[in-house]
Amino acid sequence: MNLKQLSEHLGLSQTTVSRALNGYPEVREETRRRIVSVAREVGYIPNARAKGLATGRAMSIGHVIPVSKAHEMVNPVFADFISGASEVYTAAGYDLTLSMVEDGAQEARYRDIRAKGNVDGLILHGPHRTDHRIDLLSELGLPFVVHGRASDMDAPYSWIDMNNRRAFKRATQLLIELGHRRIALINGLETMDFAWRRREGYLAALEEAGIAPNPELMVQGEMTEELGYSAMRKMRGMDAPPTAVLTSSVITAIGVRHALDETGLTLGRDISLVTHDDDLGYLRNRAAVPVFTATRSSVREHGKRAAEMLLSLIADPETGPVQELLEADLIIGRSTGPAPALEGPVV
Repeated sequence: MNLKQLSEHLGLSQTTVSRALNGYPEVREETRRRIVSVAREVGYIPNARAKGLATGRAMSIGHVIPVSKAHEMVNPVFADFISGASEVYTAAGYDLTLSMVEDGAQEARYRDIRAKGNVDGLILHGPHRTDHRIDLLSELGLPFVVHGRASDMDAPYSWIDMNNRRAFKRATQLLIELGHRRIALINGLETMDFAWRRREGYLAALEEAGIAPNPELMVQGEMTEELGYSAMRKMRGMDAPPTAVLTSSVITAIGVRHALDETGLTLGRDISLVTHDDDLGYLRNRAAVPVFTATRSSVREHGKRAAEMLLSLIADPETGPVQELLEADLIIGRSTGPAPALEGPVV
């Protein structure tokens, strides 16, 4: 299907369809979303070479992924984000350029990308609370969108993020409402902005309920199954183990469940668990009653929206910066229940 046929199918002019697919801001958002959706459905793929010649663009979006001993960005969450973003790129005739780089070489890579002009914009992943990549990209003048935020930076920049603080505050409040007082947090690395915000939400809920936080019940690390398993095994050996736990990933929650299975404890009865669910394509916490109670926000949808925002900035850089804060849903599953009798009186 070519542009003319797609336009006839939509009942719109070729100019409107072309501008929508290229992210031009004068097309109404509702119309643009409809055009992009239909283009995906019918498999319309613009001629990237012809578009590049016409617009003077590279017709490619860059994703620079840090390879670090401290944290691993290439994981199932990143894969789902890229899948969502790629749908938007393909519909608009853009390619994706993925670069793997050591942490210490990121500045050089960004400068090299800018000098070569082989991408029209970038998505920045895994921001820390202070992230100098944001200053660098602003200096280079290349359109970019951050997936997440850098809380300790005041300069304006474009980002899309989930309201991590509110999500984890509400999750902690749910457990408190169920009578729990010894509530553990198994978090991501708290140098990462999202994990720091989740910890802040957890602590805010405890403070409002008059519960003193216990450092022994707060663990951070790479969000793996092993983290959940080892942290839960250690906590179960405490004189006063937690009766409830929050985890920052379904993958970590699976590790917690394995540790509990070994001790004969039942989720939702003997101990409660609330996790964060990115609604991953291959690991779905979905059923009539989900396995895990969770704060849910689809990272695939985050990828789509970030890509749409970036293409709009490329089409008209003067529209930025743009920022979007998404709320998570709270999904009640089988992993939560009232605090067991050994919890003691509710105060």
